[in-house]
Amino acid sequence: MAVIGRLFAIFFGFLVACIVASVVVLYAIFFPEMSDVSIDVDQSAINLILGFGFILISGFALMPALVIALVTEAFSIRHILAYAVGGGIAGLCCYLGFIPFDTVNMTFNGIVRRHLEVMVGAGILGGVIYWMIAGRNAGAWRSSSPNASSAPPPMPR
Repeated sequence: MAVIGRLFAIFFGFLVACIVASVVVLYAIFFPEMSDVSIDVDQSAINLILGFGFILISGFALMPALVIALVTEAFSIRHILAYAVGGGIAGLCCYLGFIPFDTVNMTFNGIVRRHLEVMVGAGILGGVIYWMIAGRNAGAWRSSSPNASSAPPPMPR
């Protein structure tokens, strides 16, 4: 039963991390001059952009995030730095998924440095958010067994 609860925590953590990463990416890419929150922007357009951004970010980040979640659950890795680095790698994979790859020269064509930095930064923030929701208890489902007695340990003599 603990595994099912853990799967829900992983899924919920992934969704919230993708929402936060998509907000960061879309505001950084579409509104780079936005330093004052009082700028008059059409709210329905923002909602539409955030919706599509969430779909794109979560779709491209699913496989790298799944690999990171499996590794951290299997080895009970609970350190925040591991999730931040994993999120950065997932953000890098997401960005490189958008960029065309030249198989003849074995290079990516059209890398924009600012966009790469924004995607990696959003991935790091997404990794930290995932750690806050699900990563702090990675692998804890293995230590809880239903047959464990609730009696305290015996007193030393």
